[in-house]
Amino acid sequence: MLEPLRQGLPPLDPAAVSNAASCALPARYEAVREARQFTRRTLDHWDTGERFDDVCLVVSELVTNALRHALPAHHPRACDQAPPVRLHLMRWTERLVCAVRDPSHDSPVARDSDDFSAESGRGLFLVDSFADSWGWHPLAGTLNGKVVWALFRLPHKPQPSPAG
Repeated sequence: MLEPLRQGLPPLDPAAVSNAASCALPARYEAVREARQFTRRTLDHWDTGERFDDVCLVVSELVTNALRHALPAHHPRACDQAPPVRLHLMRWTERLVCAVRDPSHDSPVARDSDDFSAESGRGLFLVDSFADSWGWHPLAGTLNGKVVWALFRLPHKPQPSPAG
């Protein structure tokens, strides 16, 4: 389990993306709630609410991990600076990807814990349990840091047939 560390997204045709949305998140823990609210509004708008609970849980975990582990301890958490974490949601016909970008180059690390009553340390376990696949990759070019992503399969919705 938790094998897919450092892998790119499975092949998805970028031209087939039907919807995309993103939001910048400030370096404060209230950003987790903001990310959930953004996710709910976006999935409702895209009429993909049937996966909301799974996607929202994973978004919460990925954003929490970015805030907790990807920001340096001395990173200022002031409101006037550019947000260091960004949430991206992308929808294809039958797939949804949520991706969280952060400034750290460190790979996500799953903690070994058999204590399921622990209040922290299970984030990647939950991501692995609720997403259909997940992984991460370093950013290139002028962008610094990494992206941790999770893919969700969406139920096929047949297109309405034209009246005839």
